[in-house]
Amino acid sequence: MANKRKRLFSQDEDHDPLAVLTNLFDVAMVFAVALMVALVTRFDMTEMFSREDFTMVKNPGTEQMEIITKKGDKIEKYTPSETQETNSGSRGKRVGAAYQLENGEIIYVPE
Repeated sequence: MANKRKRLFSQDEDHDPLAVLTNLFDVAMVFAVALMVALVTRFDMTEMFSREDFTMVKNPGTEQMEIITKKGDKIEKYTPSETQETNSGSRGKRVGAAYQLENGEIIYVPE
C-alpha cells in the first residue's frame, strides 16, 4: 500500500500544470529586461544610469525645448516658457543662442 501511495505522489509532481506557468513567467521576465535594455541603448539614455552629473537640451531652438539636469540622484526637467512657472516661482524664456566652434569655444548671441 505504501508503494502505491508513493507512486501516485510522484506522478502528481511530474504532471503539475502550474509548472508551465512558472516557466512562462521566467521567459516573460527575461523578455521584459531585454526590451528595457534595448530601449535604453536605442534612445541613448545611458547617461541616466551613470553617476556623473549632466545637463541635456532636448529639441533645442523650438517651442518644445526641454532642459534635463541630473545632479546626483535627482533629475529635474525644465521647459522654458513665458507663461509657465516652475516650483521656485521663476519664469524663463529664450534670450539668445549659443554656438560651439570646432576648437571648443562657445559663443553666445543674444536675440
